[in-house]
Order: sequence, then C-alpha cells, then structure tokens
Amino acid sequence: MAAGLNRVFLVGNLGKDPEVRQTPSGTTVGNLRLGVTERLKKGDEYKDQTEWFTIVCFGKTAENASKYLQKGRQIFVEGRLQTRKWEDKNKQVHYSTEVIANQVQFLGSSKDQNSPSSFSRPDSFMSSPTPDHEDSDMSHGGFIEDESIPF
Repeated sequence: MAAGLNRVFLVGNLGKDPEVRQTPSGTTVGNLRLGVTERLKKGDEYKDQTEWFTIVCFGKTAENASKYLQKGRQIFVEGRLQTRKWEDKNKQVHYSTEVIANQVQFLGSSKDQNSPSSFSRPDSFMSSPTPDHEDSDMSHGGFIEDESIPF
C-alpha cells in the first residue's frame, strides 16, 4: 500500500500579530492566525466566507514571522495538518487541528521593503527571487505548471 499524503497550501491574511515563545529546550515556536477568504455565489449575490487556521512554525521561521509579519499581511503557507489532543483544568478533553508550516512566504506589499520575501523550516533562511528575475525557474511564484507534471 502506498504512503499517504498530508500537504496543505494556503494563501490568506494574518488576523493578528504573530505570537512567539520559547520551549524549555530553547526552540522558538510561533503561532499565526490565518484567515482565508473565498467569494461564493449564492443566488444572484456573492458572499465572502472566511475560514481561520492556526499556523505553527519553528526556529528561524518563527523568529522571522515575529520580526517581519503583522496583522493584515498576506502570506502563502505550505505545510501539513496535525491534530493535538489536550485536557483543560476541568479535565475536559479538547482537540485542535493546526497547520505545521514547512514554508511561509510573504505576499503583497509591506511597509518594510527590506524584509525577506520567504522563510522556511528547518532553521534555514530562504529568499525567493524578485519579480524582475523573469528567467528564474521561480518567476511564476514557485508553482509547477500542469505541463511540467510527468503524469
């Protein structure tokens, strides 16, 4: 039997500033709240529907999110879904499904033009090509075109 696939791609806007903390072992962990809005047609009207996701990032990705991102900023996130089970003070069991980010990429404009355009996990720093590099393989946003897929 083939292995499964757990991969998520999201584009949305931050609903609040990133929250960053340190684990007891010293690892930086960041939480981002990402709103992804779809415009749906209902009858003759269009309605916006927003889904909210908790994005968890680690190491340099979390540090850079804290440093460069703020509420309202549009980002692209690539990662995987993970559900955690936890118990509150009243012994009530809760479940939380989160996106564990492998890559976070800045989209849209920023007040700080010197900020990096993307960062990823593990602790490596990645910058994506700027739009003026038309000859780059990443000039189309890093996505593979349908014609490039061998099946």
